[in-house]
Amino acid sequence: MSNFMSENYLLESPLAVRLYNDYCKGLPIVDYHCHLSPKEIAEDKHFENITRLWLCENNFGDHYKWRMMRGCGVPEKYITGDGDDKEKFHYWAKTLERSIGNPVYSFTHLELQRYFGIYEPLCEKTWEAIWEKCNEKLKDPKFSTKNLIMDSNVTLVCTTDDPADSLEYHKIIKEDKNFTTKVLPAYRPDKAMNITDPNWKSYIKTLEAAAGMTINSYATLIEALKKRVAFFNEMGCRASDHALVTVKALKATPEELEAIIAKRFNDEPITDDENTKFICAFLKEHAKEYVKYGWGMQLHYGAIRNVNSNMYGKLGPDTGYDAINSLSSTSTVAAFLDLLNEEDILPKTIIYSLNPVDNAAIVTQMSAFQKDVQGKIQQGSAWWFNDHKKGIIDQMTTLASDGILGNFVGMLTDSRSFLSYPRHEYFRRIMVNLIADYVNKGEYPEDEDALKMLIHDISYNNVVGYFNFPVEKV
Repeated sequence: MSNFMSENYLLESPLAVRLYNDYCKGLPIVDYHCHLSPKEIAEDKHFENITRLWLCENNFGDHYKWRMMRGCGVPEKYITGDGDDKEKFHYWAKTLERSIGNPVYSFTHLELQRYFGIYEPLCEKTWEAIWEKCNEKLKDPKFSTKNLIMDSNVTLVCTTDDPADSLEYHKIIKEDKNFTTKVLPAYRPDKAMNITDPNWKSYIKTLEAAAGMTINSYATLIEALKKRVAFFNEMGCRASDHALVTVKALKATPEELEAIIAKRFNDEPITDDENTKFICAFLKEHAKEYVKYGWGMQLHYGAIRNVNSNMYGKLGPDTGYDAINSLSSTSTVAAFLDLLNEEDILPKTIIYSLNPVDNAAIVTQMSAFQKDVQGKIQQGSAWWFNDHKKGIIDQMTTLASDGILGNFVGMLTDSRSFLSYPRHEYFRRIMVNLIADYVNKGEYPEDEDALKMLIHDISYNNVVGYFNFPVEKV
């Protein structure tokens, strides 16, 4: 029996242990998709206690943990409510004790080990002592947001930012010469694209102010967004991100698009086909800009958002009430890629589906559009509900079987937590173990140079080159 989360955790053979220690341990991190707050980075925020850092702060927090706590019957007061912080931590410890096999169990203990030097399991018997140890350590200035990022060996972070954002905090971060990690914006125009959202018109007023122009038509909307893309590019942006319900290759004339927007400005109902035509045209216009500036486009789909309408009404989005959509959109995404390819406006694209049954379809379809750039079309890492051991292995083995694993751009955190970087270690241990398994079975040679290249590239170099990030490869 192995010791609990020991130094050889997830490494199942002597070769895996050696490869991890020789070629992977200590590699730097690029976090190319996350939800960290630029404001909290710029202000070098300190957190009052471990609950504020780990579970919730200012109505934002770890909805992975929140879902688990609800599953154990924890009152909402001690999840997102005004309950005592110490009691919230206690409830989390009791929840964790029951969460065998959940990746958050692993994430939690890796974070306790790496940041706090705590190697005992968090549970009902240990929670109070661990609460005290963590909070004592949090008094140290090194537990500020900037220090946590630098001490995690993170060379570059891409935050997630709206086109109307001033990016003022990115400017402040850039001016701090003592902070060595680069923090770049990533462009996410979902609010501008979601014309069926009740708040769309009020959002357009915000976008008008940011772009310095009136938006009263489809043409002016696209003009304003192009201005914001150019601004983001000046600020170092190299990646965009789109959260999609679905995307179809439905073409529309300029007149149709103007008519659709006119209906929305007049508060007239938009049909499903009209909405789909608008989304397709919206993405096409952005794809042109991404090609122009050399950005990578990320497409996230396969989620059903806010399935619990009562709790959505109370807490809003991103609070733990999303689920996997059982209906695949992969075939429609392939048709959309073909539409962009026909017009020679297909940018570098990373595709993520929340539904794991889409893995093989994504890999085989993306292979049909590879051109000029190594791994131009990528399958993203096992995302959200899939970033556990089985999901990561399934995604990589499918990519290896039907595509090219060595071109993979690797892991991201997709997190709001400043303690989430051990997720990269979790991924890397699984990845190295998978590579070692191929070698141990005689399916790949024990060639040190080739193995080192694979491990370095998947862990770090591929993503640096893919987005042309301004950091050195290893």
